[in-house]
Amino acid sequence: MNIRKKNGPTAEVITGPLNDILFILLMFFLIAATLANPNVIKLSNPKAKGDTKTKQNVVVNIDINKHYIINGKTVQQEELRAYLQPFVARDSANATIAINADKQVPVDEVVAVMRIARELGARTVLMVDKSAP
Repeated sequence: MNIRKKNGPTAEVITGPLNDILFILLMFFLIAATLANPNVIKLSNPKAKGDTKTKQNVVVNIDINKHYIINGKTVQQEELRAYLQPFVARDSANATIAINADKQVPVDEVVAVMRIARELGARTVLMVDKSAP
């Protein structure tokens, strides 16, 4: 970048190091934003061709080891009802619990969450991998 002054010498501004710093900051914030989201848990979801768009009050993740993870906190199956109750109470008319279960998790584990949701008066949605062949 050249800056010319009237009747004077040419001044050169070097912006290379500034661009490097900005790039590093951008990468840092992108990584930090991804890691800070407690609902980002890598699971192998069942495959499906369609999906249902719905507002979710809470996401219950079930990993392959049958751990129930809600907002980054591991919850025992016996504690699910007490832990989910406040989320459902916030919007009791339209409460929806999304279930994000690994495809190798036994159906009994998913049904247990569905049963608790029904008893609390909430609907359930099963999250799937939409990239099915």
